[in-house]
Amino acid sequence: MTRIGIVGAGAAAAAATYALEETIDDASVTVLEKSRGVCGRAATRRHDGVVYDYGANYIKSDDDRVVDLLTETLDTDGLVDIEEPIWTFDRDGTVSEGRDADEHKWTYRRGLTQLAKRLFARTDATVHRETRVERLIRETGDGTSTPQWRLEDDDGESWGPFDVLCLNPPAPQTADLLRSAAWDADLRPRLVEAIEAVPYRTVWTGVLHYPFELETPYYALVNTDKAHEIGWIAREECKPGHVPVGESVLIVQANHDWSVDHYDADPESNLDELAAMTADVLDDDRLANPDWTDYQGWRYAQPEGQVREEPIRAAEDANCYCLGDWVAGEPRVHAAVGNGLNVAERIARSR
Repeated sequence: MTRIGIVGAGAAAAAATYALEETIDDASVTVLEKSRGVCGRAATRRHDGVVYDYGANYIKSDDDRVVDLLTETLDTDGLVDIEEPIWTFDRDGTVSEGRDADEHKWTYRRGLTQLAKRLFARTDATVHRETRVERLIRETGDGTSTPQWRLEDDDGESWGPFDVLCLNPPAPQTADLLRSAAWDADLRPRLVEAIEAVPYRTVWTGVLHYPFELETPYYALVNTDKAHEIGWIAREECKPGHVPVGESVLIVQANHDWSVDHYDADPESNLDELAAMTADVLDDDRLANPDWTDYQGWRYAQPEGQVREEPIRAAEDANCYCLGDWVAGEPRVHAAVGNGLNVAERIARSR
């Protein structure tokens, strides 16, 4: 039996878990996730009959393997495509026609988190939620046995041993785990240094609901010059099944600088400010007064660079694999899924 421990239940981990059980006959996968949900920043909430993706907004069709996974392998019931295009706005709030509307922008009627749920459901993996891993332990044995990994959570419980370890948290959290790991290896400081060097964008997100429909020709607006306090405004009602007829929900993501400055500020004040700026960009005063709101701060929202490959691959010689969008070097759900599939292939080849 090949025992595999995975820290984090994001999109990359879900894809890797599925692929590992497909390619390794005797794989036994245990996933430890600190939160109550799965799929990481591809997250979904529900409120008053509304479904909304408040982190990542959709899955692009930029990887043929991911396209096949969504449209051929997984159940397509409830898979929906956003038909409206993405337009742009600049630092002055001037809106212009933007991106090509022909590319697929997929989610699910029940929300984007369905991606990980459906992948895990096709496996025999055990997923333990609300289990925060605090320490990694490399057990070298007596010199005759193969070294293995153990994990300790914040309640002091030990998990393992595992023949293979996969790390799916954002790069800064992965670096923290490796920095404090009981792993006597010359590689470890170099690996930590490489992972720490990955820059991240912080995003504070507001969810704004209105008891009326908006009439615009686009699904979302993206700030292309990165000079506006808002980076992204998306209309959740463009996703079939998400918002009841006659209502609107806007997902408003602030830019990095604003998010850092306001991260620990009063949420209601942040929401008021975002609503006012949204009303200005969309030139609709009604939007300054949503009838209900929600919010989420993402301290490690999107990697803005790729980790150096050499130390990551060197760690794989010790059966320690890093995976996620920060390893792929592209802050997109399809990139995370593709990276999870790649990592699973390398693990399978090493068995």
